[in-house]
Amino acid sequence: MVSNHLLLEEPIRMASILEPSKPSFFPATTKIVGTLGPKSRSVEAISGCLQAGMSVARFDFSWGDAEFHQETLENLKVAIKSTKKLCALMLDTVGPELQVVNKTEQSISLKEDSMVVLTPDQDKEATPNLLPINFTGLSEAVKTGDTIFIGQYLFTGSETTSVWLEVTEVKGKDVVCLIKNSATLAGSLYTLHVSQIRIELPTLTDKDKEVISTWGVRNNIDFLSLSYTRHAEDIRHAREFLSKLGDLNQTQIFAKIDNVEGLAHFDEILQEADGIILSRGNLGIDLPPEKVFLFQKEAVHKCNMAGKPAVVTRVVDSMTDNLRPTRAEATDVANAVLDGSDAILLGAETLRGLYPVETISIVGKICAEAEKVYNQDLYFKKAVKFVGEPMTHLESIASSAVRAAIKVKASVIICFTSSGRAARLIAKYRPTMPVISVVIPRMKTNQLRWTFTGAFEARQSLIVRGLFPLLADPRHPAELVNATNESVLKVALDHGKASGLIKPHDRIVVCQKVGDASVVKIIELD
Repeated sequence: MVSNHLLLEEPIRMASILEPSKPSFFPATTKIVGTLGPKSRSVEAISGCLQAGMSVARFDFSWGDAEFHQETLENLKVAIKSTKKLCALMLDTVGPELQVVNKTEQSISLKEDSMVVLTPDQDKEATPNLLPINFTGLSEAVKTGDTIFIGQYLFTGSETTSVWLEVTEVKGKDVVCLIKNSATLAGSLYTLHVSQIRIELPTLTDKDKEVISTWGVRNNIDFLSLSYTRHAEDIRHAREFLSKLGDLNQTQIFAKIDNVEGLAHFDEILQEADGIILSRGNLGIDLPPEKVFLFQKEAVHKCNMAGKPAVVTRVVDSMTDNLRPTRAEATDVANAVLDGSDAILLGAETLRGLYPVETISIVGKICAEAEKVYNQDLYFKKAVKFVGEPMTHLESIASSAVRAAIKVKASVIICFTSSGRAARLIAKYRPTMPVISVVIPRMKTNQLRWTFTGAFEARQSLIVRGLFPLLADPRHPAELVNATNESVLKVALDHGKASGLIKPHDRIVVCQKVGDASVVKIIELD
């Protein structure tokens, strides 16, 4: 009996597993978010990442200044033009992140069973016995017996480059700890994570606000990744802040769940956020190892049912230094896809890894293979049951479009949308074929000038599994007044044909508005 979560045809010929996969225009419908940094910021490197399948570029402000990230972004723009691949922008906040300050950047060797003092005095030099940190309230937050983890930023958790400490004493502002394993801390930036302890710092810090209101506004960021989201109020506060920053009122906020506090308030956070990032690096420290998989599966399922993107991090850490992932990592990527993740986020692997392009390519290939055995039928029934009856008008149309496309074996679903909501609802039902989301721009005015909306909506679908956006000519309205106005459909079909998605005699399912009515129709090509 084969697991009902996999779509495998009986009897399985093991030799068939070795047969090469058919090439396709979209390597996978699961999206890949790549963090751009020192090893992935040249035009050549970014072009390689885009060609390999990266659809969202993440800029992490935990390190590097705005000028450094701006240079990288200018290179990204050149790469987008030359490769003709769309890419969205994600700004990742620092949040209440505790860091070890090592001004000399010389490596620090810590020996097992020795003592080390954590001090808020940042003027002191980092030594094997003294580590300055960027937070004055640690002595008030911890108590004897608490566990502290220090690791290289985007740490791999390797026991030679990261260290576990146990608090033995609190002396005024200093915290004295026992070193549990020998390790060498190398480089300038090390993060410090206190297991299951609340750190009294705002989720959106003043530094974050400054970066968003300058760099973020200048570059019209599509996504804000809110690090260390702990309550729904954190999202509301961030949204209120963005609403005053011009076009950033359209920016989507993704809650990054880093600790047990965020996990405890997950349901309320999911209601407020536009999507969820499961920060498994930090969560892996806060949660017992045997509970990590359970949280991932439950969280991704909740996101799926809510129709909001779920992004999983920390999947192929070993590829930071190696050309191939480990067996466990390859299986982990596939399981994330089978769990229902929308996107895989690569951090250290592309930021400072030696093989950013190869990493994206391999992750994309694993995703594509996992998608082939994803049991869509089972998932569809679960999703419909969860929504219940009566369904809303839009939900009914979206699920009907997916059901029709599967029944007639359509090669693609084309959805006309102005806000992107209809296309996201279709993607929520996880159709087995790609969804081309044709975003029809709308005109708006601030009494001084006319502008078109639509670019944000198109780019924001680049993080949703199965959605591939196309920005239409603004002269075509989303609500086609008469069904004969098929020119915009022709553009979408031509795009599909050019990309190899659509072939002669294929069936296509089209979802659009005609007047006040929403229509699902099936077209058979000549």
